Amino acid sequence: MVRVGDKLIGYATDPDVRSRGASGGLVTAVLAAALEKGLVEGVVVLKRIDEYEAIPVITDDVQEVLASGGSMHAVPVNLAKYAAGRKIAMPGKPCDVRGVIEQAKRNGVDLESTYIVGLNCGGTMHPVVTREMLVRMYETDPEDVAGEEIEKGKLIFRTKDGEEKAISIDELEDAGYGRRENCRYCTVKIPTSADLACGNWGVIGEVAGSATFCEVMNEKGKRLLDNAIDVGFVEVRPADGKAIAIREKVNSAMLKLGDEWKERVFTGIPDQERLTYYMEQFADCIHCGACKEVCPVCTCGEDSKCTMFHSLADNYRMSMYHMVRLLHLSDSCIGCGQCSDVCPVDIPVTSIFRRFADPAQKKRNYEPGMDLTRPPFLEVMLK
Repeated sequence: MVRVGDKLIGYATDPDVRSRGASGGLVTAVLAAALEKGLVEGVVVLKRIDEYEAIPVITDDVQEVLASGGSMHAVPVNLAKYAAGRKIAMPGKPCDVRGVIEQAKRNGVDLESTYIVGLNCGGTMHPVVTREMLVRMYETDPEDVAGEEIEKGKLIFRTKDGEEKAISIDELEDAGYGRRENCRYCTVKIPTSADLACGNWGVIGEVAGSATFCEVMNEKGKRLLDNAIDVGFVEVRPADGKAIAIREKVNSAMLKLGDEWKERVFTGIPDQERLTYYMEQFADCIHCGACKEVCPVCTCGEDSKCTMFHSLADNYRMSMYHMVRLLHLSDSCIGCGQCSDVCPVDIPVTSIFRRFADPAQKKRNYEPGMDLTRPPFLEVMLK
């Protein structure tokens, strides 16, 4: 029996799952065990299309879960809304987890029936940019890529003929490639608001590359892991002090780098120029609504104020759609990057929303998506 707060090293007991899964397949095995023993009715998995594309699917087939392992840094998905209305288990990056928590605060998700296995994340990459980067920086045909990994600050691509090419992430980002901009200044790298927080940071020695560091964050996480151990899908042992220290060291380094990026991206704007800044940023918007559609924290549906108050016939200096969304997201934007990904006219939507939301969230010491103890501050103020 594990306990809440335990920090463990574990892996899938099935050799095939362990070898195929990222970091020993523990996450895959935990999700499959939850389905096997009826803790959940379905599991969200990524159905892999290729190295750059995957489709989130919900399955009730244990074998499909076990076959789904693998890391894909270039796949742009956000899984928060897949938890709505289902008794389900899902893996998720920190921003996925935070999206689910924000959905729960607005009654969009029932956390009692949702199990979340969080995955450490140093950042993801846009697939189109990744393909261009492979050609220009790695001199590699994107179709020849068989796998990729991040290790010791380098992004490594492995081709089908077994060749590996590594370039430092700093060099890639200085050249305009690498992680999405929002990932660079992200403030959450270990998903401590999930039920289990998993990743390869702190996995050292003989199990490096074939095991997962797993922290049990709450009673649901304990239930998930105990179930996987009982059914024989995973084995765990306590992480030693060195492993725990290395995990924390990596996390601290990633957060420090994120703070540095935050200063580079969010340079100050004089008060008298702020309105002009936002008007210019949104000047090319065609009001397609895609940014709202993919937003993992939006629960408004078709009756949302940003669309109800907006009319293309209005001649306001800035559309009501943008003004309402800026206000609305000031207490809930988690900076996941989905809105920038889907914008058809390449507006850096995420950074604009984060620039607006960050001062309000800082002032109230409020970080959205981290726990359920504090309600959204706009909701409190309006009541």
